[in-house]
Amino acid sequence: MRVEFTVNGRPRSAENVWPGESLLYVLRERMGLWGTKNACEQGECGSCSVYMDGELVCACLVAGGQAGGTEIITIEGLSGDGGLHPIQQAYITEGAVQCGFCTPGLVVATHQLLHANPDPSEDEIREALAGNLCRCTGYEKIISAVRAAATEMTAG
Repeated sequence: MRVEFTVNGRPRSAENVWPGESLLYVLRERMGLWGTKNACEQGECGSCSVYMDGELVCACLVAGGQAGGTEIITIEGLSGDGGLHPIQQAYITEGAVQCGFCTPGLVVATHQLLHANPDPSEDEIREALAGNLCRCTGYEKIISAVRAAATEMTAG
């Protein structure tokens, strides 16, 4: 089947999508959007988090055909004209990126959190990021990055 949707603000389509093919596969393999990571393929780790019509979803759990007619925003869609989004910069500045595999999902989840709550408490940060697994950082630097991004975004 042919799937047409908007990805990061641009109309896109994918041909010959088979019924069991995930949105994650369509984004990575058919569209070359490598930022969305493929880790558990069971919706348990958050590495493949994207926005679908404004809702945070695990792209591995969405059938590619279900995405037809929707608006998808991936990690690549968060950055501006050649520059990093303040959340992306905060993750770098605060040392919250180690192997980087979980980072795209964490950044997208942080984006959703700060859009809904520009000044979250530590408990709110932990709750919002609970669906994202990181095996490297121990989370403290990630929480620092969320706080730094919140400060930057409310100041700017």
